[in-house]
Amino acid sequence: MNRALSLVMAVGVLLLLGVFISCVYTVSQTQQVLLVQFGAPVGIVSDPGLHFKSPLQRAYFFDRRLLNLDAQSEEVITLDRKRIVVDAYARWRIADPLLFNQAQPEFDRAVDSLKAILSSNIREVLGSENFTAMLSGKRSQLMRQIRDRMNADTKQWGITVVDVRIRRADLPGENSDAIYQRMNKERERQATQYRAEGDAVAQLIKARADREAIVIKAEAMSQAAIIRGEGDAQKTKITAAAFNQDPSFYAFWRSMQAYQDSMQGSNTTLIISPKSDFLKYFGEGPGAAGKRK
Repeated sequence: MNRALSLVMAVGVLLLLGVFISCVYTVSQTQQVLLVQFGAPVGIVSDPGLHFKSPLQRAYFFDRRLLNLDAQSEEVITLDRKRIVVDAYARWRIADPLLFNQAQPEFDRAVDSLKAILSSNIREVLGSENFTAMLSGKRSQLMRQIRDRMNADTKQWGITVVDVRIRRADLPGENSDAIYQRMNKERERQATQYRAEGDAVAQLIKARADREAIVIKAEAMSQAAIIRGEGDAQKTKITAAAFNQDPSFYAFWRSMQAYQDSMQGSNTTLIISPKSDFLKYFGEGPGAAGKRK
């Protein structure tokens, strides 16, 4: 009997402990709790700490922090018919757990739906603008427009889209290659043009330098001719003065110079008449006179 009583008491204690545990729950600073009883909402608890509830109530925990939403890369055709690949993301939070739980009971399905809404708005907003708009200051305005459209589409969900950002907006690979080839050809054309212009300038400078060199050389030769003429005149003047002082000695000296110039080397042979004026000093010199005696 005592054993049966002890068993009943132990079972009762365990039941009471289980009921107590089911009535206690903890809310962290990053959470908010929706209390539901028989499918009807009872209240929302957002204060962190230890809380109590009825055993008949069920607690649904929701994150109150900013949540990240990464969309898949989307290929968008802009207003000017440019195909671009857009990679974007959004930041959102659960503002009303009750509305969120009623609209999207499953969190993962809610995230998938948000991704679809983000992708749809990206295509609609960016598709109504030219490609250059995403490379200008209008890019921030486009992101705010996407955010506002998402908030309008999800206003019954109890969430708030805080921000939308475009990580990158690039042309597809094949378009990038074609643009690169076109840019490369344009740079080659410009390089060819610059080289041709440089060659033309170089030819002009070279022609000018050659012309200046010819002018300088002609002036130098003219100056040299003038100086040479003045020197020859001075030489003639000096020679005439020397001839006037002693004509016979001058003639003798000139003949000696001629002999020296014409009889250079050891194998010089002259075939000339002994009566030639060229040899007149050979027969009339002091040595020749002594020899005739």
